[in-house]
Amino acid sequence: MSTRRVGPVLVAVTAAVAATAAPATAAPATSTSAPSAAVFNVRNYGAKGDGNANDTAAINKAIVAANHATGGGTVQFPAGTYRSATTIHMLSDVTLRLDAGSTIKGSGADTYDPPEPNPNDRYQDYGHSHFHNAMIHGDRLTNIGFTGSGTIDGGGNLITGNPKSGEADKILSLTRCDGLTLSGITLKRGGHFAALINGCDHVTSDRLTIDTAGDRDGWNIISTRNVVITNIHAAANDDALVFKSDYALGQKLPNGNVTVDTAQLSAGCCNALMFGSETCGDFTHYRFSHVTITGAGKSGLGLVSMDGARISDVRYDDVTMANTASPIMLKVGTRKRCGDGPGVGSISDIHFSNVRGTSAGAYSPTIWGQPGHPVTDVSFDHVDLTVPGGHAATDPTKVPDDTGDYNPKSLGTRPAYGWYLHEVSGITFTASSVRFAADDQRPAVIVNAGSDVTFDHFTAQRGSGGPFDLGFQHVSGYCVTAATTTAGGPAKVSATGSTSSCG
Repeated sequence: MSTRRVGPVLVAVTAAVAATAAPATAAPATSTSAPSAAVFNVRNYGAKGDGNANDTAAINKAIVAANHATGGGTVQFPAGTYRSATTIHMLSDVTLRLDAGSTIKGSGADTYDPPEPNPNDRYQDYGHSHFHNAMIHGDRLTNIGFTGSGTIDGGGNLITGNPKSGEADKILSLTRCDGLTLSGITLKRGGHFAALINGCDHVTSDRLTIDTAGDRDGWNIISTRNVVITNIHAAANDDALVFKSDYALGQKLPNGNVTVDTAQLSAGCCNALMFGSETCGDFTHYRFSHVTITGAGKSGLGLVSMDGARISDVRYDDVTMANTASPIMLKVGTRKRCGDGPGVGSISDIHFSNVRGTSAGAYSPTIWGQPGHPVTDVSFDHVDLTVPGGHAATDPTKVPDDTGDYNPKSLGTRPAYGWYLHEVSGITFTASSVRFAADDQRPAVIVNAGSDVTFDHFTAQRGSGGPFDLGFQHVSGYCVTAATTTAGGPAKVSATGSTSSCG
């Protein structure tokens, strides 16, 4: 008898299993194409699909059979509701295909796998540190998929906080996987996470829908490389689509080579499209295009380095957003919550083009570095934002207090209604603008402590009694060319302890 370890349980696999298993159906091979993977219908393995019986044992049997088929196999879920009261254990070379009208539904029976111990759980919160306590779990798998047009639904039974033993807080929990496909399905009511992957490589997703607006996070992509996401629709209460790097797997891992094209995102309390806050490993080469954000209780586009990560080579193009607490937030922080004694991280080579934001919240778009660790090389090309406005004048020289948090609200009301930049270098705005919906007496832009900052063909709306439009405080080498107000006049510049250089 040979054995294979699957998650926390030991599954025995014998020759008799193959001899007595329900028959698989496979598409016939042709002379011009490779044979299709065998298909294993979960009903042939005892699944009822009636919404009452616990079908997990039957599902796991079908997964084992598909895993042992030559070339792997597809586990088919015909129309029906498959209650899953215990954890489904994925195996390599297996795809779960949910047909139209099929749902895998979670349970409140408190019989899911218990969370495994993790000696590194002090470096990130509980949900990021434990993986077994999920509806579907897999570790060190290759070539796995979740496809079709059906739904995986937590059913309102998954936990949004720290679960006790037997409770699940995730739908999909996958670690150290290589070759993951998510296509066409819907993840609904996911608890803390609809999907969490950590340490994975070669991830492809198309037409994925996440509806967990009454729970917490949509999709957390952690310490993962080589990702292509197209046509995603994610509505979350916490972060909708977020890229992180933590220390849950006991090491700092790289991230990068990621493309997201065509996304519709919303986040009730938090961030729509986010880097962090867990940021141990470095991030590089990210491309985001054709993104629509319909709401975010924190940042529409958030990018923070809190734990020593170097974040670079990130591009945003064709982004439309509305109803965000802050449209754009870039911040280098000093939390340093990572297991290898990190220093202060960095943010550089970040570029925004063709970004439109309306009904942006009361927290001004912000770029915030640290002394000796400025945010560098950031450009804005045709970035047009309209913020609510409605504030009286404040002291333009008062620097907001940094509480150490990554939340854009933590810096309080900025002294500029539009952009506030602090500890920056190499920042360029080209053919961009900022406006308000209600009269605001604060200036449009303040740059405090920095160097090499350029505004070229920038348009700013001036409030009644506004002291100036663009303010530079202790900035070496600022340049303002062809900047105007929305009324058509030249923008008024104020410079304190700063030098102008347009060479």
